[in-house]
Amino acid sequence: MMNKALYNFYIVDRSYREMYRKEFDRNLAEEFHSADLSDEERLIRRFELLCEKEVAHIHDFEKIVMLRTNKNIPECFTDGEWAERRKNHYIHENGYVSNLSPNYAKVIEKGLLHFRKDANEYGVRAIDACLSVCDRYLEEARKQDRQDLVKIFSQIPRYGARNFREALQFFRIIHFFLWLEGDYHNTVGRFDQYMYPYFIADIERGVYTKETALDLIEDFFISFNKDSDLYVGVQQGDNGQSMVLGGTDKDGNDTYNMLSELCLIASEELKLIDPKINLRVSKNTPLSVFEQCTKLTRAGLGFPQYSNDDVVIPALIKYGYAPEDAINYVVAACWEFIIPGVGNDIANIGALNFPAVIDRAIREAIGSAKGFNELLERTRSLIFEECDKIRASIHDVLVAPSHFMDILRDGKKYNNFGIHGSGIASAADALVAVKKYVFDEGSVTPERLISALDSNFESDAELLHKLRFEAPKMGHADPEVDKLAGFIINTFADALDGKTNCLGGCYRAGSGTAMYYLWHARELGATADGRFASEPFGTNFSPNLFAKIPGPISVIESFTANDMTRNMNGGPLTLEFASSIFNNEESMRKVAELIKYFIMRGGHQLQLNAVNLDTMKAAQKNPELYRNLVVRIWGWSAYFVELDREFQNHVMLRQEYTV
Repeated sequence: MMNKALYNFYIVDRSYREMYRKEFDRNLAEEFHSADLSDEERLIRRFELLCEKEVAHIHDFEKIVMLRTNKNIPECFTDGEWAERRKNHYIHENGYVSNLSPNYAKVIEKGLLHFRKDANEYGVRAIDACLSVCDRYLEEARKQDRQDLVKIFSQIPRYGARNFREALQFFRIIHFFLWLEGDYHNTVGRFDQYMYPYFIADIERGVYTKETALDLIEDFFISFNKDSDLYVGVQQGDNGQSMVLGGTDKDGNDTYNMLSELCLIASEELKLIDPKINLRVSKNTPLSVFEQCTKLTRAGLGFPQYSNDDVVIPALIKYGYAPEDAINYVVAACWEFIIPGVGNDIANIGALNFPAVIDRAIREAIGSAKGFNELLERTRSLIFEECDKIRASIHDVLVAPSHFMDILRDGKKYNNFGIHGSGIASAADALVAVKKYVFDEGSVTPERLISALDSNFESDAELLHKLRFEAPKMGHADPEVDKLAGFIINTFADALDGKTNCLGGCYRAGSGTAMYYLWHARELGATADGRFASEPFGTNFSPNLFAKIPGPISVIESFTANDMTRNMNGGPLTLEFASSIFNNEESMRKVAELIKYFIMRGGHQLQLNAVNLDTMKAAQKNPELYRNLVVRIWGWSAYFVELDREFQNHVMLRQEYTV
């Protein structure tokens, strides 16, 4: 049964914010600069100082404790130092470690003192700083006569966890200090795998029933939301707390278990934006699992996101990941595939604007091309050219040290870079329209098309209608447009294939967009698919927003028509379903069958949303009445009323499917 007091304190009233200390007002960057400290020394001193200032808070209604009280994490480097570094280095995002998954299993099993023995100076100092904070929680537990927590903090994190609750608390400790160090988008990994031994041992000993274990899991899930408003991201929700469940093991057996099921139930009951649930599935996953997952989709959180082991694992092996590592894959903050414990990939380091490339190819080649194949040749050369530009811009990558994260990892075995590909449907739709009307039929001259694009279709409403509403669209299961989408996807992979990055890794092409479905679209004028200037692309791997699609089956058939194993940086087919269909058991079963159909057809990644347009319109008018309304944005979910209007409007424009 949900812990109402805990839920109200951290989720409804958000009273925990009263425990935040005032903004940290020392200018550490200037202090460190004046002292001419090394990068390593700066990061460890900041960590030690923040740990020193943390205050232990324990409430009688919580079982999983630790709340960050430092309201901000001061910068380690001055603006001038960052500017100087950017002259000779590529600085990704904030310049700090992100989107990694440590080896939780090993640390939770062994305890921090095990790793202190072989740690370097900075690792020792990091561990000691962590222990000092945990000792404060131990003392606070003694003051409050919380013998349950006294017992727990007397054991962990110095030593390994002995039971399920200690393991959950140990995870919270690890996660807490990763964020405090300044690492961000810290992922959860294969939670139901490394936690299962503790869970099932306690179940078999009679410590928990299925119901009481669920209560503890729900308390644990709430802990992800305790101080997440302080985490790095676009806003609360975009913080990368992604949890992976299920998946196959090295022998091909499905690992979905009782803990997996309880996590789905906990997420459905709590309706929280964190942790984000991802499910690894395969052709052997029973329909009953998809039916259970559809209940979670009904909650409107945008969970779970599905990844197909039948496609992803072989694709990662092709990229050079060892089979035992590929089998153990998880997702980064949104959908990108990473390896826990040994991965050092930067899975979102750049993005290619597909519609912009196609638009340029059309403008440069349409007048002189003797046939459509010449236009395709120009398209191919431009994709290679743009990929070369992206690669050239990424050199001498510099990332700030992360002493605590390094303790939790077994090394930096993989250093691959992921490149997103935005607007695939817009690009493919533009190509097929030009093929049909300019080259095949000859009903539209090149001059007329370019003139219409230059005027944002104001000079030619008739052509706008033809391109926007009559031309073939990706999502209709039209073989011709799907084939052109495959041409774009494969050319993208070809352009990156065999290239080595500055860290010695490879480049991975992907079908995700992140925020580029807005950013890239803003930079682009009208396009030959009938899209207006600056009109957003579809998010991730999905149809054009304005395309009138007959139903979800044709979308699935379009977006599984091509082999995606060479574009395996991640990026799901994203579908919105009218929330009303989830009120009907038969319709819910049909949704589960659609998911199964997608997997059986070799789809690589899928994400479903339950949405209600009327509710979102009402929330825009009266946000105070809809504070807990959650929607999926791209690879993350958020409270609708906290979103910028641009993000709100994009979600509202997406087509709602029924079954």
